[in-house]
Amino acid sequence: MRLLGAAVCAVLLASCGRSGGSRVAEAASLHPAQDVQTAKREIRLTGSLDAVHSSKIVVPTTYGPGGQITLTHIAVNGSRVQKGDLIAQFDATQQLDNARNAQAQYENLGHQVEQNVAQLKANDESRAATLKQAQGALDKALLELQKGPILSEITRLENEVRSEIARQHVESLKKSLAAHHTADAATLRYSELQRDRQKVTLQRWQDNIMKLEIHSPLPGMVALEAVFRNGALTHAQEGDQMYRGQPLVSIFDPSEMLVRCMVGEPDGAALTPGARAKVYLDAYPDLVLPAHFEFASPVAATALGSPIKTFTAVFKLDRTDARLMPDLSAAVVLEPSAKPSGGSQ
Repeated sequence: MRLLGAAVCAVLLASCGRSGGSRVAEAASLHPAQDVQTAKREIRLTGSLDAVHSSKIVVPTTYGPGGQITLTHIAVNGSRVQKGDLIAQFDATQQLDNARNAQAQYENLGHQVEQNVAQLKANDESRAATLKQAQGALDKALLELQKGPILSEITRLENEVRSEIARQHVESLKKSLAAHHTADAATLRYSELQRDRQKVTLQRWQDNIMKLEIHSPLPGMVALEAVFRNGALTHAQEGDQMYRGQPLVSIFDPSEMLVRCMVGEPDGAALTPGARAKVYLDAYPDLVLPAHFEFASPVAATALGSPIKTFTAVFKLDRTDARLMPDLSAAVVLEPSAKPSGGSQ
């Protein structure tokens, strides 16, 4: 009997403990503590690195027939350069030959213009002398004509004829002088236009020579662009035959970098001015850089067949690293400030 009583007491105590624990759990669920806050919602975006100040250099486009040009010098990948430093140089042998030929033709046409100017001046002086001589003959004939009352009729008529002939000759010389002067001026102008046109050609060849020497437009770091050569993507090397307009080098300032990423329209509310973020790089998992929200595109767009609209957002890094390069894939973790959820007192 004593053993039976002890067993009954144990069963009763266990049932009371279970019911008390459940009531405590129900009370805790109905009256949550006021200091419990909702967990922060983390927004993760993907994008790529880019430089604030950068410039892309391509193979120059030169005047003249197209074709490939030979690369004779290129800066080392990853090296630092200053503004004005030589980045790349191409073979200018053909351009120098063309410039020398154009220079010779320009000088020849310049001599022709000088000869035409001297010839025009000589022709004007010769025609002016002829006109002056004809004008003297006309004045003499008019003077003889004034002697009419004291001369015979035949002599007077002869003087009238001579004076008329001299007058017509002077008028003809004046007209021909103007016409010849206009023709000579046109010939001179044509020679000048040929000379000026050749000067433009010479300037173009000289500009080609300057274009084949590419200098850095800003201080920064050199990043060689990938080019397709021998069936593979690689960097350009000295001796390569390259086409005009082909990407060659990018110069960027590593002191100011940013991340461009695509943001879904539902997450746009978290992009408030001054929002803080952390940037993780796939290439360097141990590197974490602080950043802040800079600006975003005002218009969202959607891909064909997708109901979600996205827009571009830019985050600027607050700190840089020597290993940063443009086009590196990055992840931006945005942590908006969490708001406490409301509850009953």
